[in-house]
Amino acid sequence: MFAKILIANRGEIACRVARSARRLGIRTVAVYTDHDRDALHTTVADEACRIESYLDIEAVIGAARASGAQAVHPGYGFLSENEDFAAACNKAGIVFIGPTPEAIAAMGDKAQAKRLMEKAGVPLVPGYHGEKQDATLLEKEAARIGFPVLIKPSAGGGGKGMRVVPEKSAFAAQLEASADRVDYFATSLPELLLFSIDTAERRADDARRLRESAAHGRRLSAAMGEGARA
Repeated sequence: MFAKILIANRGEIACRVARSARRLGIRTVAVYTDHDRDALHTTVADEACRIESYLDIEAVIGAARASGAQAVHPGYGFLSENEDFAAACNKAGIVFIGPTPEAIAAMGDKAQAKRLMEKAGVPLVPGYHGEKQDATLLEKEAARIGFPVLIKPSAGGGGKGMRVVPEKSAFAAQLEASADRVDYFATSLPELLLFSIDTAERRADDARRLRESAAHGRRLSAAMGEGARA
């Protein structure tokens, strides 16, 4: 168990971490910028250190060292999904309370994450997450999945580049629009993923398949029972 941790976050997130730590008998260090000098999280924690920015990795590591914190809790948002921050904590001999840098990097790219989950046998939403990205192949994959489909970039956030394609005739235009949108915000174009979109028709079809599967199972069980009695 740690004696003291630094919370690399602010506001309600930091307050909740501090309260939970206190219940475990762990002292906490808050960080704050000038704008948050009198914020609640600075008083809920046992100590507080000023930093220039919540995204300044060196400053956060420096505050952890100066305060004697043994670990850093990132909360969520800010640096919580930054593999460089997790690696910097490890290099400084400070425990990062969260995934390893390698895990953060792997899960940060949606295409890579889906391939990793597929390899592990985790059920996935039907779609396409391959490395081949030519428009003709993507359109064929969309047809295989069945419309409507969702086009989604493998990197980025905030829904940038996401496009719903209701039918095949709209695919090419929406694919181009998705790529253009991502290219505007990114220095390099990420892979585009395709996802099946749940619809009332698909839910009804899934229900029908489940009923048929259950009925088949009952018939099979009955047949096996009759065979055993014979």
